[in-house]
Amino acid sequence: MSNSDVTTIGVIGIENSHVNHFIRHLNNEDRHPGYRVTTLVGGEPERRAELAELGSITEQVENPADLIGKVDAAIISTRDGGLHAEQAIPLLKAGMPVLVDKPLAASVADAEAMIAAAKENNALLLSSSALRAVPEMADLAQIDSAERGRTASVTVIGPADPNSPYSGLTFYGIHEVEAALEICGNGAFGEVSVQRVEGAIVATTVINDINVSIHFVTADDQGQIKFFATVAGRHGLVQTPLTLGADYNAPMLDMFIQMIKSGVAPVSDELLLRPIQLLEAITSQL
Repeated sequence: MSNSDVTTIGVIGIENSHVNHFIRHLNNEDRHPGYRVTTLVGGEPERRAELAELGSITEQVENPADLIGKVDAAIISTRDGGLHAEQAIPLLKAGMPVLVDKPLAASVADAEAMIAAAKENNALLLSSSALRAVPEMADLAQIDSAERGRTASVTVIGPADPNSPYSGLTFYGIHEVEAALEICGNGAFGEVSVQRVEGAIVATTVINDINVSIHFVTADDQGQIKFFATVAGRHGLVQTPLTLGADYNAPMLDMFIQMIKSGVAPVSDELLLRPIQLLEAITSQL
């Protein structure tokens, strides 16, 4: 465990490039003094060596549960959301704060099990798409806007592959789903309809009395599209890319560190679960 001056963090899923961001922010740039990645879990030897050198990290273990008693908190960045529950639940049962990089889980059952483990053991659990904190979001999420009027329609477009080896559409599709929810005030969603066409999946629903269309576009051999949103009000319209800058993981990390400091989860269990419920409502129709 850590000494009194440092809160130690273990990282699971080191194959993900997001891990470079977390290590850079904590170990190299010291954005959160007193918080440091100290232990890497599993992964290929070359990748472990690369990250160990990047962040001057000396500790390595083979399994997520090996972090118990060794670190104070954990970040799970494993690409496949279908593995998140089995990796997180032992840590949550030990009372450890856990940040789960998107998605929280690949199924509602797994997400509910993780939330239950956190609640039963007074552990802190957080997960979020980086799109919730992009610069454009503050304007898009104004349901009542002087420039646009009351929001009537929202369209979110982005890349996602239903055949991804990382639990299919959930790997990237969680971004579009969470962006749509954030724009619409994170309200409950209505009946979901899904249409599958060549190269894309289009899901429609209603959130907070706003008509919502979510487009998941599969990349071709020329590359993949970027994230984009359109918000139509009663008398105005805004269309904008959703910009992921070089530090797009920083807001999520900031929330995680603040959660550890305060001992209070910034997102309710209901809102933590909602994007997984919406995503499962979509994927169950494919």
